[in-house]
This record gives sequence, structure tokens and C-alpha cells, in this order.
Amino acid sequence: MTYSWLGIGCDAAVIVNILAHRAASQRDDIQQEFETLYSYDLKKELSSELHGNLKKALLLWMQTPMERDITTLRQALTGHIPHPELKIATEIICSRTSSQIRQIKQAYTSTYDTYLEIDVEAYASGNHKQLMLAYLSTTRYEGPEIDRVLVENDAKAMHKSGEKKFGMDERVLIQIFSERSKAHLVALDSAYHKMYGRELRKVLRKAMKGLGTKDTTLIRVVVTRAEVDMQQIKEEYQKLYKKPLIDAVRLETLGHYRTFLLSLLGSN
Repeated sequence: MTYSWLGIGCDAAVIVNILAHRAASQRDDIQQEFETLYSYDLKKELSSELHGNLKKALLLWMQTPMERDITTLRQALTGHIPHPELKIATEIICSRTSSQIRQIKQAYTSTYDTYLEIDVEAYASGNHKQLMLAYLSTTRYEGPEIDRVLVENDAKAMHKSGEKKFGMDERVLIQIFSERSKAHLVALDSAYHKMYGRELRKVLRKAMKGLGTKDTTLIRVVVTRAEVDMQQIKEEYQKLYKKPLIDAVRLETLGHYRTFLLSLLGSN
């Protein structure tokens, strides 16, 4: 493989064409081979040669999933003072399994010499803080089995709390979402719609509001989920907005940045 950007400027098209079409293990091999050949870190080279959203996206792509999680969490909590990007931190913490949360906490402490809970306490507030701390301290069942009676009871509890004069009781939300499995929450969404004729996700929209720029969110979702559940995300996007996600990305981005994201998204 020829690294054509060394010494004569950066050929972004070559970089995108190579790295966007390599699996995680291949990207790791490329980084090791690059350091062997040139005695220099590939990510540092990319950081110095690229710029803008393409740089952000590619550097995130070159990290391991664990590196992405802890660096994004640290940046979300501490990098935007006095307005931490709580939506990003909440999204990461609430979408990981209990075993992944344990690994994240260990890696976070090893890397930053502090506990993730301490940073959440220091930089978050209100419902976001309580929800994240609950997720970080609770071990949840992650299997496929569900308790139908418990699902219905949760739907009733959420509906009852939603009828309060000042809106849904956030304590009910935090308890249910931090203690229940993903399979349970999927069943809860369906049960709530069947029992009350409303989609649970729409009821919860206000509770999940946060900060974050459009490009930051786009990069994070496409890069971190490309090798996990991107097909499901594309299908859900199609259902919600009646158009392909790939078309929306094509309209909202430009140049090599667009090419890179579209490569990760794949075909419709």
C-alpha cells in the first residue's frame, strides 16, 4: 500500500477510498504497518493533514469502539464548559449493555485518572445527571426474555405519570429506563402504543432534549454505528421521515466528507 499523502500533501480521496472500505481489524493492521514503515502514528498524520468534518469523522473511525466511547464521553462532559453536550453523553451511556458500561468505566479511569461518575456529577445536572448515574450504577438483564405483566405495569406507570399537571414524572422514567433490558423497552414501546394509541418515543421527546450540533451528531451516529446496527438505523429513519437516510446525508454534506459518510452508510 502506498501512503501518497506523506511529504507531498494529503490526497483525501485516496484516504477515504482506502479507510472507508476497511473493517476494524484491517484498519488496525494498517495503523500498525504504517508505524512500522514510517515510525509515526497514522492518526497523528491524519490529524495534521486533514481538517474540518472529514478530519473529525476519520479520526473517530480509526479508533476502537472503546476509545470512541471514552474520548467522546470525556469531550461531551468536559469539552464544552459551561455547556456540556449532555445529549451525547446520555446517548452513549444509555445505549450500552451493563458489561460494556463496566468496561467503559474501567477504561475511562485508566485513561483520565478519574471516575466517570465523578465527571458526570461535576459537569451534568438535573434529569440528565440522574439518568446517567442510574445507568452507571445498575446491572441490567440483557437477554431476550421479557415479563409481559411487568411490561404492562410499566406502561401503566408511565401513562399515569404522564398525566401529571406539570408533565411526566422523570423519576418514573429514570427508574424504568435504567433498570429494564432492551428487549423489555422494545416491548414497552409496543404495549404503550397498543394500550394508549400513542407512540412512546413521541411522549419521551421532551425528556431527551439536549445539546449538540448537526454535524457532530451525524458523524457520531454514522461512524460509531456503521459496523453495529446501521441497517436498522436506516430502516427506522425511512419509517420516521419517509425518505432514505443516505439521501438526507447526500443533501446535507459536501466533498470528501460526503463521500466518506456515504461509503460508511452503504447502498440503500
